[in-house]
Amino acid sequence: MYYIVFDLEFNQDIPSLQDFDRRESHYPFEIIQIGAVKLDLNFHTVATFNRYIKPTIYKKISPFITELTGITTEQLQVEEPFPAVFKAYLKFIEDTDSVFCTWGMSDMKELFRNTEDHQLSSKFLPRMYINLQPYVSTLLDFPPKTLVRLQHAVEALNIPLTFPFHNAIHDAYYTAELFKKTFNSSFQPKLYDPSFVALRPRQRKRKLDTEELLQQFEKMFSRTMTDEEQELILLAYKMGKTNQFLK
Repeated sequence: MYYIVFDLEFNQDIPSLQDFDRRESHYPFEIIQIGAVKLDLNFHTVATFNRYIKPTIYKKISPFITELTGITTEQLQVEEPFPAVFKAYLKFIEDTDSVFCTWGMSDMKELFRNTEDHQLSSKFLPRMYINLQPYVSTLLDFPPKTLVRLQHAVEALNIPLTFPFHNAIHDAYYTAELFKKTFNSSFQPKLYDPSFVALRPRQRKRKLDTEELLQQFEKMFSRTMTDEEQELILLAYKMGKTNQFLK
């Protein structure tokens, strides 16, 4: 058994969506990088994994994602698609009794969702996981239900800033260092159920006032937004609603 501390980078560029059939979502998040650190039970690093992935759902990497991560469309064209990288990732994990460790739940959800999207079996993925983010947030005395970002936690616990953030292998490294530094008996693995859907109170369906949103930006910048800028604003708004990038 090992601890598999992993992080993912995603892409979503709706205008470049390729032929894709998924009933649950018209606009899935596509994994473009998997980074992981394997720890033994004594928290020694025994292996690392870092692979970029050639996109097959979207033709292009969103400019927002490129700015955030440095990953470009051209860079990924020479990489293997998700099924091949997923196979290599399973070999790296090696043991289904291992425990996944993540910073937030979005990476767990998207790993299983992408596996399903590509019609691959998830039976060899570990089901037990530890979400480190709420434990560290409590340790740092953040208010209940308030979650600290990865970079803030690293800085607060005086972990050397060796690499830039928003790169899967770098963020996995920082998460592993936080895990080593803060682990205690309260860190209990939980069972992940990919099919679980939390019940939420039914809310009145609301529609985004696109015109008013764009007008607000034009007011802020005192000029008319270009077509490309309008697309980026709407994309950033939709991505922000998912809470995917909260760390």
